[in-house]
Parts: sequence; C-alpha cells; structure tokens
Amino acid sequence: MKRRGIVLAVLALQVLCAFFFISDIVISVLGLRAVPIAWRTRELLEIGAALGLILGIVLGAVALVQAGRARRRAEEQLRVAQGAFMELLEERFDAWGLTPAERDVALFAIKGLSTQEIAALRNTSEGTVKAQTNAIYRKAGVTGRPQLLSQFIDDLVADPLG
Repeated sequence: MKRRGIVLAVLALQVLCAFFFISDIVISVLGLRAVPIAWRTRELLEIGAALGLILGIVLGAVALVQAGRARRRAEEQLRVAQGAFMELLEERFDAWGLTPAERDVALFAIKGLSTQEIAALRNTSEGTVKAQTNAIYRKAGVTGRPQLLSQFIDDLVADPLG
C-alpha cells in the first residue's frame, strides 16, 4: 500500500511538471504573461520540473524491473505447481494400476476433453474411450469425471504443492 502511495505521488509530480512545461510554452506563444518571472526563479522552476520528470523515469524503470522479477517468480511457481500436479497424477495412476492407454484417457478427461475429442486424439472409437473411462472410474473408486477431478483438487488443497 505504501508503494502505491509513492507511485501515485510521483505520478502526480510528473503531471505537475509536464503541466508546467506545457503551460510555460503556451503562455509564451500566446503572449499571455503580463508580469515576467525573474530569471533565477524561472531557472529554478525548470530545474525542479526536469528533476521531477527524471525521478518519474527512474521510478518507472525500477517498477518495471520489479514487475519483471515478480512475473518470473510467478512463472517459476506455476512450473513447480504444474510439476507437482503431474507428480500427483502419476502417483494416483500408479496406485490405481492404470494401463498406459487408461492413463492417457484419464489425463485427457481431467483436462476436460469430451469422449469424442479423446477418441479423435487417440485414433480410437468412442466406445473404446467409454470402456476405458469406466475402467478408470472403477479403479479410482469414483462414479464419474467430476469425482475423479475432485480427488486431485482435494489432494492439492490438503497439501498445496508439498
């Protein structure tokens, strides 16, 4: 929350600095300034505005680097989670004694593919896929796809990624 406040403050400072430069140019072009500003005051204002813009650039670069690091950490955590999920699948498939064909079908079913899609991917008939899914459900001790998926979700929630 503190970081957000700092970022908003720097953003507001940048807006003010940009407004200063733009308004100064517009006033000069339109000849609206009735009383000239002292040269030293004008220079100090321009230096302050330029420093404000530079500060915004630096903090923007820092925020960009931090966001990149956070994204890489999140991607790594996702890879770990995917690996842990695949390990969990393999452990369950071993415990249930699934054949290689049943493992493929179970994985596709868990991914949400329909019987027709699984049959097309495996170059087999829908009847074969239905027989394999029934064998999977029987070996897993469930009655259908939702319960099959629920077993893995329950395991992940009970022990999130080991």
